[in-house]
Amino acid sequence: MDMTADSTAMQPGSLAHWLVGHAELGNETLAGLVALIEPLGNQAAIKAAANGRYVFASAGLAQMFERPEVVGHTDAELLKPDETTALRRVEQTVMAQRHPVVSEHKLEINGRRREFSVTRLALGQDFLLSVWHERTEERHRESHLQRALAQIEQQQGAIEQIRRELQQGSGRDDVSGLYMRPQFDDQLLREIDLSSREHREFALVVIALDASPAIAGLGDEAQQRLLEGIGRMLRANTRAMDAACRIGAQRFAVLLSGVGLATAHARMEQLRRQCAAQIVVLNGRDLGLSISMGVSSFPHTASRQDELMTASEAAVHEAQRRGGNQVVLASIAFG
Repeated sequence: MDMTADSTAMQPGSLAHWLVGHAELGNETLAGLVALIEPLGNQAAIKAAANGRYVFASAGLAQMFERPEVVGHTDAELLKPDETTALRRVEQTVMAQRHPVVSEHKLEINGRRREFSVTRLALGQDFLLSVWHERTEERHRESHLQRALAQIEQQQGAIEQIRRELQQGSGRDDVSGLYMRPQFDDQLLREIDLSSREHREFALVVIALDASPAIAGLGDEAQQRLLEGIGRMLRANTRAMDAACRIGAQRFAVLLSGVGLATAHARMEQLRRQCAAQIVVLNGRDLGLSISMGVSSFPHTASRQDELMTASEAAVHEAQRRGGNQVVLASIAFG
């Protein structure tokens, strides 16, 4: 690697300028250094292994430590004793193992607790490179996010508990708050009869909860939270004249009265997006709500109960075969 090619990088005081002055480190080591310092926001430093003094430091490192100068100093002169001990322990491991090591450090700088991720690499036998990346603000954001998720989880749990108490004895599913398969079958037969007499359309939508590797090991409680989430979305996004029911362990169905395929597709696509944006929390973790939907219509797709269900089921299977989180229209038979 020709470190002299970039005149800007070769300015006195730059890391490239220091490295060219120590060409004995070799091209392979220099290539590794470039891979370590490419990300933006990093600050590089090089120590002499013999005495632990900094022989090079990016300008930003002095600002990071809130010191006028870093070069020529040791960690013991810049940081607290326990912090220095922790840094030295990692450095000894790096020099012994001869491969990059990433470690996390919490330092108190001028009375403020700050967090850093440090990547270290031995430069031959005599020097040690460290690349510093401050994560203080990032960790603060993560902490705020965890508190917000915990509040959402608490609120969702309270809402579901109130909902269960209010619907006791109503014949609704305890998890989703929706009517169940027997009520749905009755409603579907009534809708077929009404639409046949009045010569109008309606749409049947079958909804399936997509499998997610991210929640595979979280057990039944995670599944229940997601099913509760689907129930909330369906209760909030269906009209009084529609029928939303839970028809299986991970299956839901919606009857959209007086609605054709095009309108049904547009409404279900909007619902799919709302579900994808819905926050469903378990133990401070957003589970992610992904559903697939298959849409058939009466009388264009089919005119019998079993045929409509078969068409919608085939469409939802196709949606999941394509990767899930999408809406698929059932085929319309011509002739």
